[in-house]
Amino acid sequence: MNSSNSTSVLFVCMGNICRSPTAEGYFRHHLAEAGASNRVEVDSAGTHGYHVGDPPDPRATETALHRGVDLRALRARHVSAEDFHHFDWIIAMDEHNLRLLRELDPGDGARLALMMEFASGFESVREVPDPYYGGQDGFEHMCDLLDDATAGLLDQIINGEQ
Repeated sequence: MNSSNSTSVLFVCMGNICRSPTAEGYFRHHLAEAGASNRVEVDSAGTHGYHVGDPPDPRATETALHRGVDLRALRARHVSAEDFHHFDWIIAMDEHNLRLLRELDPGDGARLALMMEFASGFESVREVPDPYYGGQDGFEHMCDLLDDATAGLLDQIINGEQ
């Protein structure tokens, strides 16, 4: 686990090119707005290594950038065993990836959670749907969900309810 006084958060989806980098981007955006960028380490990764080294999907990048969130510097990476020791929180975008993370989890480090557990405006939504095979509406919806849920996560971290 992160040994400093800060908190560390890893966002995870399948390929780390749509949902998890967008969550990372929104979370960084909210951290900057709150003046808390130095209090939380943040990263994203995928449970599958399909896109390692690739930038986020252009549709995710464009949709987020249109909303003031810049994903252009991010690159996909694969979840590693070390992540479970390094990060305080590992947050999955959906149940499938949460199950995969639980299979990899040695059980002595990070807290695993679903992203939408932190949302306040979408109580009936349990997962962040993967927009990869859909149209623009899916990317817009993903950004709406992640904007809300990452703000909720930050509020929980800042208020010490970890």
